[in-house]
Amino acid sequence: MLGLGAPEIGLIILAILLLFGYKKLPDASRSLGRSLRIFKGEMKGMKEDDVRSKDAATTTPVQGQIVAPAAVDYEAEARAAELRAAELRARAAQERASTPVDGNR
Repeated sequence: MLGLGAPEIGLIILAILLLFGYKKLPDASRSLGRSLRIFKGEMKGMKEDDVRSKDAATTTPVQGQIVAPAAVDYEAEARAAELRAAELRARAAQERASTPVDGNR
């Protein structure tokens, strides 16, 4: 068992005063009290929520259908993407060619 006498309690109080300062102690104790009240209320609420007394959860069965994926022509999409990329490359090359090169910018 801890034998806390007057000198030990005095040292603890002195350490707390040095850490927090005498001006911040009321705010610190107030926030600690609020936190403890909230914690106590939550614990009380958990005790009141007895899971065994609640009804069992009910589920409704879901019926699904397996649907075949839509037919996709990946080769046609790839060709179209390649054509768009080629057009963009040509446009970029054309813009680079039409922009004057000026080293004095």
